[in-house]
Amino acid sequence: MTPDTRLTLLLSGIASFILMGAGQAVFGPALPIFQRSFGLDTATVGWLISAFWIGSFLGVVAMYFIGSRVPPTVGLAAILVGAVLLATPPGWAAALIGAGLFGSGYGCIAALFNPRILNAFGPRGPAMLSLLNATFAIGAIATPLIFVSLGSDPKLIFWTIAALTALTLIASARIGTTGVTPAVDTTPFRLHSPILCFGMVAIGIEVSLVGLGPTAMIRAGLPADRAAELLSLFFVAYLAGRLGLVPLANRTPPFAIYSAACAIAALCALGCALFNPAWFFPPLGLAAGLFFPGYYVTATAKMGVDARVGPLILGVGLIGAILSPLVYIRLMEIGGARGFFWLIAGVAGALTLLALVSRRRMAR
Repeated sequence: MTPDTRLTLLLSGIASFILMGAGQAVFGPALPIFQRSFGLDTATVGWLISAFWIGSFLGVVAMYFIGSRVPPTVGLAAILVGAVLLATPPGWAAALIGAGLFGSGYGCIAALFNPRILNAFGPRGPAMLSLLNATFAIGAIATPLIFVSLGSDPKLIFWTIAALTALTLIASARIGTTGVTPAVDTTPFRLHSPILCFGMVAIGIEVSLVGLGPTAMIRAGLPADRAAELLSLFFVAYLAGRLGLVPLANRTPPFAIYSAACAIAALCALGCALFNPAWFFPPLGLAAGLFFPGYYVTATAKMGVDARVGPLILGVGLIGAILSPLVYIRLMEIGGARGFFWLIAGVAGALTLLALVSRRRMAR
């Protein structure tokens, strides 16, 4: 593979991940707007987030079987159609379908680019993987602020995402299957359930922070505009964590990164529960930014580079992404106005203890 080919793959991945970040970040601030527009309760409108992640899971499952033959433009096309539906939903069912299609494109792109970048750059793969996933935060930082500046109108922001996706799709048409793991690779497929379980819970926390964090802050007494701004700052910390990994990823044990993320999440969520979420919610983005690289690289080391490994790692994480918001949004009522943050603190704290107990086994 030539340097130019690798660069083209990386640039296409960066553009696609920026769009993925924009799409995921807008659901949190838009959730109360959709709730008012369709006259739904909080638990029901939470299905919009789950529809997104169910679609993402289905996209990853599809890539498990056919990923070696599929170009990234398939995922971009799904995001484009989903964004158009979310911009002009004639009803609640159409909004759910749009979220599902958007999510399926998200899953396809994540399942295709992560292993291909890791494979294409060889020894520099973990660092490039961190860089790729860091660019996700660029779209995620800007989108909540743009959403507020556009009058908190989901129609305008989703039309903007649709237009940018169309341009990226056209520019990525030549990528094809660049970076696919060679068929002659003989590294065995090794299922490792413990790391998959760690990933499922952690990705569930990350997704719930992004999707339910603004609603949780509003419940805690913050204005909606302020909650959107804090979500943007959350992604600034997210980006800082991902960029900080670029020079460190090749020299730091990936499970140590994962363990540190769990501890940061537990402490910051406890701060949100006990004090002002405006102080402690943005630093939660640092933990969210570290979860996936620590999980993905550890799981890859444990399970090999078979073409099925990447989609399986992502798919298990997405099970957590689908189920966690549904669980948290129902249980958060029990803990009062800050119940969501108490839940996150408890789960992340337990995860930290388990990670510390497992650190030697994960390092082997």
